[in-house]
Amino acid sequence: MKLNLQNKLLPTSDTTADSASSANATLVLVLDQETLVQAHDQLPDDVQQQLATHIERAQFKAKLGETLPIYQLNNTDFSQVLLVGAGELNKMTAGQAQTLAGSIYKALANRTAQAVISLDALADLHIDTFVLALSNAAYRFDTYKSKKSEAILDSITLHSTRADELKSRIDYLQAVAKGQSLARDVGNQPANVCHPEYMAEQALQLAQQYPDLLKVTVLDEAAMQELGMNALLAVSHGSEREARLVVMEYQGKSDNFQSDQGKPVVLVGKGITFDTGGISMKPAAGMDEMKFDMCGAASVLGTLQALCEAKLPVNVVGTLVCAENMPSGRATRPGDIVTTMSGQTVEILNTDAEGRLVLCDALTYIKRFNPDTVIDIATLTGACVVALGKVLAGLFSPDNELASELQQAGQLSHDRVWRMPVIDDYQELLDSPFADMGNIGGPYGGAITAACFLQRFTREYRWAHLDIAGVAWLSGTHKGATGRPVPLLMQFLRNRSQAS
Repeated sequence: MKLNLQNKLLPTSDTTADSASSANATLVLVLDQETLVQAHDQLPDDVQQQLATHIERAQFKAKLGETLPIYQLNNTDFSQVLLVGAGELNKMTAGQAQTLAGSIYKALANRTAQAVISLDALADLHIDTFVLALSNAAYRFDTYKSKKSEAILDSITLHSTRADELKSRIDYLQAVAKGQSLARDVGNQPANVCHPEYMAEQALQLAQQYPDLLKVTVLDEAAMQELGMNALLAVSHGSEREARLVVMEYQGKSDNFQSDQGKPVVLVGKGITFDTGGISMKPAAGMDEMKFDMCGAASVLGTLQALCEAKLPVNVVGTLVCAENMPSGRATRPGDIVTTMSGQTVEILNTDAEGRLVLCDALTYIKRFNPDTVIDIATLTGACVVALGKVLAGLFSPDNELASELQQAGQLSHDRVWRMPVIDDYQELLDSPFADMGNIGGPYGGAITAACFLQRFTREYRWAHLDIAGVAWLSGTHKGATGRPVPLLMQFLRNRSQAS
């Protein structure tokens, strides 16, 4: 869906071709529950009076998400006007701004091809959340349906008296939305389509799309074997599909990665394209959702596309660690011991704790990029879902300043995180009598011990771990990938680029 921006509510002779033609468009006005009528200097007085009459007759209360379509208004060329309740605007939260955007899109989707939405009623701090939610509401994944989406809405013009001031923000949000949609598209693909090679192909296609900004390198299993990535390979051994390590280098600054000023932020995404649990097999119920176990890698892929669209002046290395965890005669067994790329040994006590195994070798590999900061993103533990549900992602970092940066970015983007402990008190739970460590830490604090495992491979740089197992996808009737935490990562990188 295309978003445009204009500062005039009513199109004039100098309105651009991209803006909505009023004769074919629906005008959307957001109303406060207390005042009911939203004043618009650009709407004639008699039009405002007509709106007030319709509101009174319909007993419209402007509750959050409540809509009132009006089809016949004199002295306006809009085909219809849609009034949308926002509740109490002065008490609106970011979550309510998202709800408002979803209600507007749902009311418009099959009503009109073009719409003009006035932003002037919204507080400035909610505009970004509202606009991104509006784009997300238009997302559809119907690739494999014989009957496609029937939505006819294909363009929205956002009206604001501050249009010139908001333009750069709207452009940025459209870049984020594009990257988030890519993350959702890849995440929603079935595992018979989306396998490690497919993930590599998606990255290579982005490199072709943005040749001046992006360089992509793909490592196959032979290269990994030579590097000593035995933990990663232990996961992929049971599959007919070979693993892939995909490195995406985005150079938004002229400074070289190895220079102090050019040190990159490195994003490492877990990309288990399907997770049966391996020999430690998962229960059958709900196993179809294990196609989403690559959503960490998908979010890195989407973030890199958003970066290329937004052209943020920051250096970033995105790493997709892709493998399939399957049971077979070649699969790793519980009790097997492997030597990681770092030289540390791991007793694999549970083959379903595979995400940390692929990540640990990747976290060793990326040291060659001289990182300023490393963030890994993974659908790592069910324990994190138990702790935080489907609302907040888990944030683990021993670095208070880095944790604060990510928390702030989460609040600004409304893609929020909650800080969890990653401290030495939990490390002894990973002790093994046969190796340097086991890959699980027992029944308690599972999300924490998983983070502590990763910490053992990250002590040479600033590091944070995002456990997105609860937020990467939705289940039930709305099942599908969310594209989180692309908005969080982009806000973090945007803040970094503005501070440098």
